Amino acid sequence: MENQTNNSSNNSSLKAIIAVLAVLLIGSLVYIFKLSSDTDVVKTELTTTLTEKESVMKDLQELKSTYDAAIAENTSMSDELIQERDRVVKLMDDLNKSKGDVSKYRSQVQGMQAKMKTLVAENDELKKQNGVLTVQRDSTIVVLGESKKYNEVLVGQNEELAKTVEKGAKLSVLNTKTIAYKVKGSGKQVETDKASRADVLKVSFTIAENQIAKSGDKTYYVQVIDSKNNVLGDKKTETFGDNTLTYSFKTTVQYENKTVNVSEDLIGKDFAKGTYFINVFDNEELVSKTSFSLR
Repeated sequence: MENQTNNSSNNSSLKAIIAVLAVLLIGSLVYIFKLSSDTDVVKTELTTTLTEKESVMKDLQELKSTYDAAIAENTSMSDELIQERDRVVKLMDDLNKSKGDVSKYRSQVQGMQAKMKTLVAENDELKKQNGVLTVQRDSTIVVLGESKKYNEVLVGQNEELAKTVEKGAKLSVLNTKTIAYKVKGSGKQVETDKASRADVLKVSFTIAENQIAKSGDKTYYVQVIDSKNNVLGDKKTETFGDNTLTYSFKTTVQYENKTVNVSEDLIGKDFAKGTYFINVFDNEELVSKTSFSLR
């Protein structure tokens, strides 16, 4: 009877132990399952975080590439574009160093993308305007070049015309001649070709009509040189710049653009035999010359 009681007690103890072990096993299994589920969640969250980070980084790299291309165009907006590009580079560096939530970077990227679109649009408009200005400038350069050539032609033509007018405005001195005369007691002059009889040399010339010449007083210097190379008459000297002129006499006439006949007497004595040379000067310019001989 006592043995049966002991066996019953042992069975009860064994069942209790088995029950405890069963509870522990179930608890362990539940713990392991929960631990496994938590690990999967962590893995999922980590994977999601990494994927989001890569996406944000890709967007930032695209932003940087866009800015680099715009900066390479070297417009007047380059400084502003460089400043924004540097902000993108700094955010990329911050993102590389981050270990947690990247949502804050995503919002910054979105703001940067909006700013990029605005700046790129302004840069494109600026390029278009520069293109138009370049075309206008090139057209202006062509027009100015053609105008310059045309003006050069006109200047050349005007210079030639001025020279022609200046040349045409000069007075022509014609029919210069000299005749020797013997003056009788009555005052009458008789032409002679003998040096011993000559008392006066009459020098005459004609100023031709010229409608484009300047009217007014005209002074001419007359030089009479005898066969011994002596200047007869007043023998006065006039200076014209670096040049000097010794002349026999000068005559001033009123010129009104019509033909004028000029005649002057050079009184003398003991005229030498031989050839005489008569030169007429308009200031220092020789405008007419002739010669004659006395025997």
